[in-house]
Amino acid sequence: MLLLGSSREDYLKYGVPLYEASIKCNWKAAKAILDKNKELVRYSITENGETPLHVAASARGDSKRVEEFVKKMVEMMGEKDLELQNKNYNTALYLAAVTGNVETVKIMVKDNRKLLTIPGANRSMMPLYAAALFGNKDVVDYIYEESRILADDDGWSPGSRGWLIEKLVESDMFDTALRIVKKYPLQDGTVKTLLKLLAAKPEAFHETKSTAIKSVLACGCFKRAPTVKSNALSLLRYIWGDVVKKPTKEIDVIIRGPPDSSSIKQDNKVVAGWVVTVMKLQKVIHKHVEIMTVKTNELIASAEPSKALKLQDLISQSLVELHATAQNITKDSSDLSMQDNKPVSNKEHLALELQKLIFKYVTGLYDKTMKIISTRGNQTEDQFVQQLQNGIVEHNKKLEKEAEENVKKYDKETYSSRVVFIAAEMGNTNFLVELIRGYPDLIWKVNDNNQSIFHIAVKHRHEGIYNLLYEIGAMKDLITPLRDTKQNNMLHLVGKIAKKKRLEDVSGVALQMQLELLWFHEVKEMVPLSYKDRENEDGLTPHDLFTKEHKDLVTLGEKWMKGTASQCMVVATLIATIVFAATFTVPGGYNQNNGIPMFRSKATFAAFVVADAVSLISSSASILMFLSILTSRYAEHDFLKSLPRKLLYGLATLFLSITTMMIAFGVSFFPLYKKGLLWIPILICVLVVFPAILYVRLQYRLFIDVIRSTFLSRYLFKPRKRLLYYENPKV
Repeated sequence: MLLLGSSREDYLKYGVPLYEASIKCNWKAAKAILDKNKELVRYSITENGETPLHVAASARGDSKRVEEFVKKMVEMMGEKDLELQNKNYNTALYLAAVTGNVETVKIMVKDNRKLLTIPGANRSMMPLYAAALFGNKDVVDYIYEESRILADDDGWSPGSRGWLIEKLVESDMFDTALRIVKKYPLQDGTVKTLLKLLAAKPEAFHETKSTAIKSVLACGCFKRAPTVKSNALSLLRYIWGDVVKKPTKEIDVIIRGPPDSSSIKQDNKVVAGWVVTVMKLQKVIHKHVEIMTVKTNELIASAEPSKALKLQDLISQSLVELHATAQNITKDSSDLSMQDNKPVSNKEHLALELQKLIFKYVTGLYDKTMKIISTRGNQTEDQFVQQLQNGIVEHNKKLEKEAEENVKKYDKETYSSRVVFIAAEMGNTNFLVELIRGYPDLIWKVNDNNQSIFHIAVKHRHEGIYNLLYEIGAMKDLITPLRDTKQNNMLHLVGKIAKKKRLEDVSGVALQMQLELLWFHEVKEMVPLSYKDRENEDGLTPHDLFTKEHKDLVTLGEKWMKGTASQCMVVATLIATIVFAATFTVPGGYNQNNGIPMFRSKATFAAFVVADAVSLISSSASILMFLSILTSRYAEHDFLKSLPRKLLYGLATLFLSITTMMIAFGVSFFPLYKKGLLWIPILICVLVVFPAILYVRLQYRLFIDVIRSTFLSRYLFKPRKRLLYYENPKV
């Protein structure tokens, strides 16, 4: 019933105050209105058809107030009243599930369990699905416990159950998802989606996204404590256990995922336009090569004078015509695609690549012709003409070959959603381990760029996955030599700089460079010897590519190292100056007669002398270390060991000098005070601890990262613990 359908006066008198009371969950104010007209509990008080219960169930704030308001409201309503829906077909329970207040959900379900099976959101979502969609775990757990069976009779279907499981996995509610999966068989489409979602969640498998350096400490210094099996891992094992029972072809289809073209939904007119464009460009290329060949041969075979000049004119005219034709062909399709404003298809990619290839050919042949003309010298006309002809033939063959390669490349279907490569990119080691245990041939799978999971792991610097190479024995010698579509081998891939996100996990640019060098040297030892100096299609060896990619990082590393060294050296110099001066101004002074310190016999005076001397020596050593950093060559290899070690020794000696200076300062007061005033030097000694603690607190991460990088890097690769090949655990 609609209160809004009543007179405006009645709505302002009852509707507005009741709405305000409901949104604030002010039961006292609402009760005062409802006592006058109890029918208002089932009236709509908003334009969208919400009752006071709808409004209160959607409220956020003090949960106790909300629960009390809803409880009092439900007591005034009947079972049918609780089933009232707004214009979007949402019940109050559905809105409570979306909001996430599990107590309000319990209150309503207690009075009417049928609410659990009434869909909302225009009759498209069950309350359980809505709670999962918004990540309300408490509500999901309660509703599922009350529902138990997601039967078809209650409005569920294989498709809706699949969507629910997907949302549960997206929201990290793996326990509930596992319980549903065990009851109902999954459709292949749902299996593909679930594997893809799980592949992108390394943290769900107790696989941290920490830096490689942190994993070094975990492997090298501490014995890993046993971990409880994660619900995500149990879910994966259950799903994968069913998948591996299928024929090999079906398994490959599931892990491959849908083709990229299936996600591109363009207007048929646009797609057809690009298909025609590709055909026209192919025709133009073949026609150009054919005409150029025929006319060149005819001109050379003729007895006409000035062949060289006419051949130059032929080249210029043909190139101008080819350029203009290619530009006109692609213009119409480009305009249509821009209007469509949707992802590009393979045919559009191919058309644009062919156009780019034609423009490259035009520029290349023109430059070649100009070079031949400029270097003619004393050549005869026949020699000159022959050279021009050779240039035409060479570029024509190259044009046809590259055009054919592009056609093959873009006619091939691509699959960027292959779950194993998503997992490799995300560093989801445990996910891949489970899949490989059940289907060992996964180690041989390559993506659209002809890269294995180990190539992807190297590219994204995931040492956990890379280290699996040490567990597959001699098979690694067949995987590491693989080259991708751009002729990059594994060493080329590690030569490319890591993603910024991976580098930022390490303190300091210099240590980031060190980590990159560690990776490069490790992979260099892994790949066959002959591949270390092999060039890619850009003519770059792995080391050339590494130098090119890391040029800016080396510059930034040098700047960071010099800045850090300069600042620390200033502090070390000040400490050295202070403690050196302290040796001539000892506590209590000197005996004027013999020049011997007055308190030389006291133990605290000896402690002062030793601490002062250690502080002076360590600060001097620190100055020398930081000075050597400032005068370093900053070559690439210096960042691997030399610079990090100097930085470590410099920081360590600086810390020691600060600590001993504070000790010397504190103990210097003990000889000056009698027993009754000992609390003064004791208090001073307590206070001087704080600068040392502050230094440790401010420099802790850098200091620890330097230690790990310098001394524990050998634990980064070749781990002692095997992950792959031991007895498969039972689900």
